[in-house]
Amino acid sequence: MNIILRTRLSRNQRRIERRLDKTKLPPVDRPVFSASNIHYEISDRIHGIGYGGIGAFHLLARRIGLIDAIDLKLHLLKIHMPYHESDHVLNFAYNALCNGDCLQDIELRRNDINFLDALGAQRIPDPTTAGDFCRRFDVADINTLQDIYDDVRIGVWRQQPSRFFDRAVLDADGSMVPTDAEHKQGIGIDYKGVWGYHPLLITLANTGEVMRLVNRPGNRPSHEGAAEALDTACGTCFRAGFRQVLLRGDTDFSQTKHLDGWNDDGRISFIFGFDAKANLVDIAELLPENAWQTLHRRQRPEPKTEPRKRTPNCKDPIVREHEFTTLRLQAEEIAEFPYRPTACRTEYRMVVIRKNISKEKGEHRLLDEIRYFFYITNEWTPAAADIVLAPHGANGRCHQENLIQQMKSGVHALHAPVDTLTSNWAFMVMTCLGWNLKAWAALMLPETGRWSEKYRAEKAWLLGIEFKTFVNTMIAIPCQIVKQARRIIYRVLAYNPYQPIFFRLLEALRC
Repeated sequence: MNIILRTRLSRNQRRIERRLDKTKLPPVDRPVFSASNIHYEISDRIHGIGYGGIGAFHLLARRIGLIDAIDLKLHLLKIHMPYHESDHVLNFAYNALCNGDCLQDIELRRNDINFLDALGAQRIPDPTTAGDFCRRFDVADINTLQDIYDDVRIGVWRQQPSRFFDRAVLDADGSMVPTDAEHKQGIGIDYKGVWGYHPLLITLANTGEVMRLVNRPGNRPSHEGAAEALDTACGTCFRAGFRQVLLRGDTDFSQTKHLDGWNDDGRISFIFGFDAKANLVDIAELLPENAWQTLHRRQRPEPKTEPRKRTPNCKDPIVREHEFTTLRLQAEEIAEFPYRPTACRTEYRMVVIRKNISKEKGEHRLLDEIRYFFYITNEWTPAAADIVLAPHGANGRCHQENLIQQMKSGVHALHAPVDTLTSNWAFMVMTCLGWNLKAWAALMLPETGRWSEKYRAEKAWLLGIEFKTFVNTMIAIPCQIVKQARRIIYRVLAYNPYQPIFFRLLEALRC
């Protein structure tokens, strides 16, 4: 970052620190929000946008070769009048990056002359044209687009340090996309009576990227197509240089007919939940008592400040007063034994957790119930507790639930605005690009030099934040747009404490 930018950012930081100084409070005789004589005018000479960070992410898409790769390999338009395939794909991603939550929000960008100038565009596709573009896709075209993403992400990954390639952790899960529409082709009804689609997501836990997305009718099981999608994602990871791959999933993904193939590879390990079938419960019950060990969950870290007084539990008195039936965990124990599923040639390690749960009604304890939870894995070295509790263990996969929620309510990718299964699949894949651009931006941040530890923490922060926080800190930056002979200048008009990261990203993209 050059000295002028660093000086201005430091000056802005000092200004806000002076305003937030607790020793210099404003007058207390009137409210802090004291503005009253407010007027609005339309500027004639100065033009700007509220989402000034979008230029940096367009620069990112160009820098990593995404735009050229889409136009070179994805062929859906016979002629370009005037839009190319990359224009349409980025239109969906940029709509998500600018807080758009439906196709109609594209119309806001289309009618914003400053937004068009910021991206060097005379016009962008309208919502109807965007929907028509989704309908041009078939399954092969969608897979081609996802293959393009894979080629681009490999180029981004190759800029990472060697430790990045120690092991890739791939998570698999499905999620319902409900819809009340009656004319959407390919919808189905799930076991809960919800109509809609049931997309499968394969995500990389290391970075949060969506590696593969497969749309299916709502009545299809979670594991359908998962083995093929996981194999494709594994191939991408190995092509990039990862030395090991760990596959994780819940009980729906313990597809026993595929376990031997993954195990024979030697580079692939897996941890899957396993249904508590009668034969497994019998084996667990016949284990000697000395085979069981108490399972110790990780304790919360000690607070760095003075401990606060714990607030009273408001729910428990109501449960007891109304004598609601409730389950309370009393103890957890863990054990293991070798097990060969019927469809497998090889014995695998079966880790089992025994939970002692008391069933209570009001103040009365009715009975104790024992429940078993099973996990199958081909990892024999880690302790049994680590198979479940380690960051890369079975419980670590729960973070994928947060990621899927980001796809639904943050990026708004898991929606069905078009009329067929394939067109909605294309919409999901193109909109998810907004989330992947966030991850690729974080990975483009250098972490070497004098402040390497600080830079590494900033990269981890950008990878881990929610999409709303990402948009508010890295995209929603008010900027004046100045067009010169061969340059488009974004003149930043406001300050936030994360702008040093933003400008470091810009510097990395220009190198």
